[in-house]
Amino acid sequence: MADQIISQEYLHKIFNYKDGVLYRKNGKKAGSLRTDNRIHITINYKIYKSHRLIFLMHNGYLPEMIDHIDGNSLNNNIENLRAATRAENLQNSKLSKNNTSNVKNVCWDKKLKKWKVSICVNNKAKYFGHYFDIDYAKFVANAMRYKYHGNFANNGDKKWKERSQ
Repeated sequence: MADQIISQEYLHKIFNYKDGVLYRKNGKKAGSLRTDNRIHITINYKIYKSHRLIFLMHNGYLPEMIDHIDGNSLNNNIENLRAATRAENLQNSKLSKNNTSNVKNVCWDKKLKKWKVSICVNNKAKYFGHYFDIDYAKFVANAMRYKYHGNFANNGDKKWKERSQ
């Protein structure tokens, strides 16, 4: 039975969904938090990520990736989950821990002594200029992200993102 294919129908038989959480039919919350900051659930000796099961339960299929719209991997409300490609999922990523400008897609060019703006478009770095003013560089980066990444654009500032939706 460990080789059983998990289906939408099967998930509805073994779980109830409420507010982003799966509950076993006995009423107990399913899964546990793992080091990847996601809820994992074991079904027939196989481990699944909770957000993938929830998406499958509601939509009947599993896409390549599932994006958490608000960037919070623990918010598994179905309204916060959407199908995505790997590139789209990366576009909705948070500000990198290694970022020194505190502005997504903006870095300091030591040689030119200006802020450089570049984003990834179709798996290639696309350059959008150098600027003396970091606020202007931030404006350009935000505009280009929304132009090229659309609904998956994320500028790394949670409060700004919430206002933009």
